[in-house]
Amino acid sequence: MFEHKKLRGLDDYFKELNARPEKCVYFYRICGYNEQVAEFIKRYYEAARTGGVIIEGRIPNPDNKNLAYFEEMMGMDFKMDLNFLTMKLKKWLPRMSDYQRDTVAGSIYNTLATLRSQGKNDNMLKNCYIKFMCWLYYKFERVTAQLGENKVPKILYEGDISNYELLLITVLSNAGCDVVLLEYNGDEGYLKADPQSLVSYKLDIAGLSAFPDGYSLRGMRDMQQAEASKQRLYGPAPKFSNCTNAWISGEQDHIAEFKMPVSARGNDPKLFYNIYTRINGVWDKLTYLNDLYQMQLEIKNSGRRVVIVDEVIPLPTPDEINNVPRKYYNKPEQMIADLALQIRYGNNIELQRVMVKSFVDTMLDECKNESNNLNKLTNKAVYLICWLKRYMAQLFANWRMPEVACFIYMGGCRNENEAMFMRFISRLPVDVLILLPNLNAEKCCLKDKLLYEQNCAETLDVKKFPAENTQLQMATLAYHAERELDTLMYHDSGIYRNRQYSKANAVTLKTMYEEIAILWKEELKYRPNFSTVDDVVNMPVLFAKVSGVKDSDLEQYWGSIKQLLTPDTFLITQAPYISSDSYNEMKSYSTEFLKRGVLQRNVIKNHPSFRYGFLRDEIQDHILDKLQLLIDSRMIKGTFENGTEYTIVATVMNMNMDLVRKIQSFDFTKTNPKLIYINSGERMISLEDSIIVAFLNLIGFDVVFFVPTGYQSVEKHFNTLIMEEHQIGDYVYDLNVPDLRRFVVKKQPTSWRDRIFKRGK
Repeated sequence: MFEHKKLRGLDDYFKELNARPEKCVYFYRICGYNEQVAEFIKRYYEAARTGGVIIEGRIPNPDNKNLAYFEEMMGMDFKMDLNFLTMKLKKWLPRMSDYQRDTVAGSIYNTLATLRSQGKNDNMLKNCYIKFMCWLYYKFERVTAQLGENKVPKILYEGDISNYELLLITVLSNAGCDVVLLEYNGDEGYLKADPQSLVSYKLDIAGLSAFPDGYSLRGMRDMQQAEASKQRLYGPAPKFSNCTNAWISGEQDHIAEFKMPVSARGNDPKLFYNIYTRINGVWDKLTYLNDLYQMQLEIKNSGRRVVIVDEVIPLPTPDEINNVPRKYYNKPEQMIADLALQIRYGNNIELQRVMVKSFVDTMLDECKNESNNLNKLTNKAVYLICWLKRYMAQLFANWRMPEVACFIYMGGCRNENEAMFMRFISRLPVDVLILLPNLNAEKCCLKDKLLYEQNCAETLDVKKFPAENTQLQMATLAYHAERELDTLMYHDSGIYRNRQYSKANAVTLKTMYEEIAILWKEELKYRPNFSTVDDVVNMPVLFAKVSGVKDSDLEQYWGSIKQLLTPDTFLITQAPYISSDSYNEMKSYSTEFLKRGVLQRNVIKNHPSFRYGFLRDEIQDHILDKLQLLIDSRMIKGTFENGTEYTIVATVMNMNMDLVRKIQSFDFTKTNPKLIYINSGERMISLEDSIIVAFLNLIGFDVVFFVPTGYQSVEKHFNTLIMEEHQIGDYVYDLNVPDLRRFVVKKQPTSWRDRIFKRGK
């Protein structure tokens, strides 16, 4: 029989028999956990898997088929005799050598003798004998054939062991097996079977704590398989890796490390030393751009490669995407392994391996976010490879260790794909610099534990990096001071500089008739419901129809209209203003300008017949924005029903130049342009007139119709009533509109009371 000895260290378990003192075996139970134990269990598990037995849960009791086969082969007789046991083992387990058979028979005999001494009768001993024989045949035959050999067989048992299981495993341990019991629930269960710990030792080493919740051999095995699969994804490991940010001091100026020669950063031949940082704000408004300009010149002059991207990383083109062949994938690991094959760098296989490792690491991180969306994950991987192929030649042409290129991104990551690309290239031999000089702009969405964040107090509105191939513009101190004063004066102060805003929305006011004259000449910023939100002006405008003549007093009626005539007022006195039969060159181009309900802005702006190309860009955009809004709103009857949308485009694209000039000079916070339309007769207002009027309302004009007859006018061509109608008096017909610009209102004669009481005033 083999003796059980105490361990001097867990490595003793893996020594061969002839290297052990007195050719002993080890039988330990493990009730606690630490990293040392975790590594031991992994190693012992592998040894038991290849040269022993692993028991996860209880050993199944022999079933009826097992017992029937045993009875057929061995009979059901039993003798408490060593020769009997030896003879039965020779027939039942013929692979065992004489030494192994004698050892096991002797160990079984000793165990049964101990049970007899404890009061067990022969029938109980027979049942124990039959259970042992079945277990040896069905579960431990592999172990019995290795007993006594120099490589000691292993048994690994997981869980709370039963009394009979402990008896049999003790038999095998005494015959020459190492045993480890894993007791996740503590030692109490074991001590019920062996109160004095006579059979095994409890492992007692420093730093043990309870096993983690859910720990099991199956879980460990799954983790090992996942790790093995992961290693297959990576392929051969690169011979060098990144040392990112760990070498920087953090005490120098913000960009000094980028200019530092690679040779001065570190000297470990297995590492490339790169920096990965985001700088929020600017360190000095006056010197910021010049510092950046000089930095990139120094980097280029040192022979390092530099890539500069402004505002947005351009999306992969269809050609770039088509150059990344894909297959049908069932799981993320399959997709990652296949697309990693697309990463090729023939000049240096080690750099290629670094790229592959960073790609796999990045995509495995993305799997945590997109685990249930393989299509989205595949698209991300394709983007990553497209961007790598696009910038590879610029960053790594003829690359040799320990060279480090430089990637500068002005503006910061706008979306998760850009952030993913930054995380990817930061693990390559590349310095990554992300600049966000404008603290009021959209924040960079990149999050990475490896990223070094630098924060500056000052802000500067810069969108382009000051590279050699751009038109450099660097401001003076006075200019920055003026901009700061400008911000203080015109931000949320109610004071607005000239043409401060480039976008505006019209909000039509519902008013009383008497309020029209009051609001007409007021600047927009003083009107009710005026506001500015997110750099967009909400303009309160008038859009009304005045029907009838108050008290049938024509002189007063014309006089009230004359009072509304300002230098910014466009006056129409005869309907229709635009005849539907009038020639309009733009009608032949309207189908080019509008496709599937969407204005083709580039086509319009580049068309030789576009009449508004001389306007400021923001005014051109304002016109096109409101034209699209007019179409989308279906305000005009027939839109998307009988082709009216093309009439809308042609009409707006062919406006009177006086109207266009009023739009060009319009400041969205000040006095807005006006339109007065007088329809005194019975001629109908044309569809084109209705289009122009509705469009000018959206642009921000005040629009008032004077209709003394009360007839239906512009509203005939509207789907909904969008203008307020004021009934001010009797309907009057067949009026001729006077020349209102020269019209003089006669003074009313005064009464004798006025002449007396106002004399001398």
